[in-house]
Amino acid sequence: MEYTVHQLAKLAGVTGRTLRYYDEIGLLKPARISSSGYRIYGQKEVDMLQQILFYRELEVDLETIKQMIYSPSFDEVEALKEHRTQLLAKRRQLDLLIANVEKTLDAKEGRRIMSDQEKFAAFKQKLIDENEQKYGKEIREKYGDQTIDRANQKVLNMTEEQYAEVKKLEQEVLDTLNEAFLTGDPASDLAQKAADLHRQWLSHFWESYTKEAHVGVTQMYVDDERFAAYYNRKHAGAAEFLRDAVLIYTGMKKQ
Repeated sequence: MEYTVHQLAKLAGVTGRTLRYYDEIGLLKPARISSSGYRIYGQKEVDMLQQILFYRELEVDLETIKQMIYSPSFDEVEALKEHRTQLLAKRRQLDLLIANVEKTLDAKEGRRIMSDQEKFAAFKQKLIDENEQKYGKEIREKYGDQTIDRANQKVLNMTEEQYAEVKKLEQEVLDTLNEAFLTGDPASDLAQKAADLHRQWLSHFWESYTKEAHVGVTQMYVDDERFAAYYNRKHAGAAEFLRDAVLIYTGMKKQ
């Protein structure tokens, strides 16, 4: 079947303006232009739009999506399997949060006693699940299940204050990295601050910190497009910038 912009927009639940913008930036080109000048989309474009919307649901930026779906190594079936894995993880996270809300309501209404640790268990489990989703397979292959399981247990044992600090650091890393990226200099004070904040963030998960492991993790962010997408959401190339900043921070690359 073929669709005009209006028809495809209605089918997919997006606006015609969105489809025209995707065309303008080269993300989703129509199959052809009709004799009347209308954009016409075929089955290939319908399937590609579905992939784009899956990635958007997972908060991947448009430039990164474009790089992925037009990569010669892009595999539609594997991408769908990855979408399923990530969406199931999101559902599990929501289930945990819903269960936590229900327990809290029971406690507030006098039907049970809820420990302080229980109040934050769902949030900490969500953090573990997100990290497993983003980095689990590769890091488990690199460092082993035992090391990662101990790191996850460390998160579950966090106090309320420690958990709040982790979430604060996570956002500070991104904010500082994005600001430092604009300087174009991974050796700048701001870039080195981003590297130090990243070290602090990692230290909440690792039993011990090493410079080699720090560099290894940031290199993995660059090598794997899924990890790169997280850091490149605002600036394409931010993952590489963080790695370069960490190389300088650790002294493994001279300025």
